[in-house]
Parts: sequence; structure tokens; C-alpha cells
Amino acid sequence: MSSRDVVLGRIRTALSDVPRQERPEDVPVARDYRAAHAADDPGELLDLLQDHLTEYRAAVHRCDPAGLPGTVAAVLARRGARTVVVPEGLPEEWLSEAVVERLTDTPPLSSPTWDAADSVVTGCALAIAETGTIVLDGGPGQGRRALSLIPDHHLCVVRAPEQVVASVPAAVARLSPNRPLTWISGPSATSDIELERVEGVHGPRILDVVLVHP
Repeated sequence: MSSRDVVLGRIRTALSDVPRQERPEDVPVARDYRAAHAADDPGELLDLLQDHLTEYRAAVHRCDPAGLPGTVAAVLARRGARTVVVPEGLPEEWLSEAVVERLTDTPPLSSPTWDAADSVVTGCALAIAETGTIVLDGGPGQGRRALSLIPDHHLCVVRAPEQVVASVPAAVARLSPNRPLTWISGPSATSDIELERVEGVHGPRILDVVLVHP
């Protein structure tokens, strides 16, 4: 029995002595709100995604599919990455030009090992243009949640146009609620009571996003 079943069962028990006519009726939820505010144009959505990622202090790089290995290698070299965590299912060619030590998570890496890694390279489930958000769902090339949270540098590859959606409602419609979803809007950042921005407390301090498009 799931937690949902337990909660609903308790509600039914609590209402068992309430006459049917006195019970609250279901209220229909209006679904006629606007699902997106951006134009449904792949090029415009990609530009909008880049603008919002940049606003969140992520570094954005664009290339075509043939240039992806070189772009990944250049970004890792620029960050001084020597050891890179590689989730299961990450395409081999993505790191084919990078001169790094690859740390695979099969069998699972120990906490000290991935904590000491310089970078992690992942794909994503999709990216949301209107909010500059990248969503990981633990699919191939993404790995478990901890892999994208512990290393100080995260390089994420987004394939356009197929992985870019306009809005949060469009993203929710494509995502499975049964998967572990990680929503990323820029590098990890928080502010203290004096509004001093501190990066890297709850996740990677540095986020590089490679937008791959024809």
C-alpha cells in the first residue's frame, strides 16, 4: 500500500459518519489557462533558454552535433577538470576528445570519490525556455541525483529542438511523476540574512550548459 492509499483511506474513515449530502463536493479545476507565453518557434525558444540560463549565471555554449565532443573537451579543459564523473548511458562520443580520467558509477562510486571529482558530465530529460530550467530524471546519461549535486562543476548537454520546451506546463506534461526529478535553474546559490549570495552550498558552484542544435 502506498502513502497515497494510506492518506486517502484515513480521509474515508474520517468521513464515514458524515451523511453523503453533507460531504464536500468535488470542485472542477479550470484548465483554460495559457500554457506558454513564448512563441512556438524552435530558434526563438533556444535563444530564450540561453538568455535565461545566462541570467542565472550559467555559462552557455552552442554547437552542432559534430562539434559536441570538441566543445565538451574545451569546456572541461577551461575548467581545469582532470577527473570527470560519467553516468551510465552517457554517449561515448561526448568525451571522445577530452583528456580526462573518467569515473563511472558502475559499481556505485563512493562518497569520497565523487566528492573529489572535478566535474560531472550529464545529459538531461528536457529544458524549459521560459524559466531557464534544466530537468534531470535519472534516465540514461544522467545518473542518480547525487552525481549532479556533489561535484563542484556540472556540464550538462541539451539537445535542441527535441529537448527544449516552452513552459513549465509543457514540461510537466512530458515528465513522468514516477521518476526522480531534479530541476536546475543555474548554479547552486543561496543568500544569508544580509542578502550575501553564496554559491555551491546545495549543489555545483559552476554550471556549463552546451546547447546542441543543427
